[in-house]
Amino acid sequence: MKKAIAIILTLSLLLAAAAFADDAEVIKTDKTLIRYSKSQGPYTELFEAAIVPILEAQGYTLEVVETSELLVADQILQAGEVDVNVEQHTAYAENFNANNGGDLVPISVIPTVAAAIYSANHETLEEVQDGFTVAIPNDAANTARCLAILQKIGWIRLDESVEISKVSVDDVIENPYNLELIEQKSLTIPAAITDYDYVVITGSVVYNAGVNEKYKALAQEDILPHLILQVVVKAENVHTDWAQAIVAAYHSDEFKAYLEKENAAEGFWKGLWWIPDELK
Repeated sequence: MKKAIAIILTLSLLLAAAAFADDAEVIKTDKTLIRYSKSQGPYTELFEAAIVPILEAQGYTLEVVETSELLVADQILQAGEVDVNVEQHTAYAENFNANNGGDLVPISVIPTVAAAIYSANHETLEEVQDGFTVAIPNDAANTARCLAILQKIGWIRLDESVEISKVSVDDVIENPYNLELIEQKSLTIPAAITDYDYVVITGSVVYNAGVNEKYKALAQEDILPHLILQVVVKAENVHTDWAQAIVAAYHSDEFKAYLEKENAAEGFWKGLWWIPDELK
């Protein structure tokens, strides 16, 4: 009986994989080992908890390669040392490609944790005063993401002629509070949160450092399409059967059931995840 169920699951996921191949023919391979990178944050943890079991039921073996940060993860993905990454959004991948001659391709949206503004020194946004310090990430994609939050709450205005996903501190055209915007490596911001009036941090860093357990999110981003997390592979692997099996797993009923249970307020993730419409 168990064998029959496994066969049915495998067939259904393979059929689903074909449906998500952008109408291109799925490339059949004999690959059964899928190597994925893991740095810090909840995205690969979700992959391991919910997606890996689905893939293993199809006969795949999953192997993790630990990395120190996302840049390293992209470097080894580009080099072919791993097959897939589930820790970045489209904007980050595009920035990596542009700066490194890469050909990394997002192939499916996945659940995402929103970036937000926090403070260890102030209870509300209304306490902002002239000359306050605000820490933001220093990598281009997430700098833009966090500047968009500051614009959303009315603290700055950005140059409308610049694409929102590509804005930098240089594109701030109005700063009525004369805020000192300090760019810092994302992973180091939580440890320095008491040094600033406010900090803007991306979701994975918030989760990894437990910031959301200690401090209240004072404002969250409106997640734009280019900031939704993605399954990312090299261009040559987009339509392979194993890559499309990963896509199908994220779109499967099994994954939906997992999220419905574990993303509830009383579940393991306690409502952490924002879920794209196509995965609902």
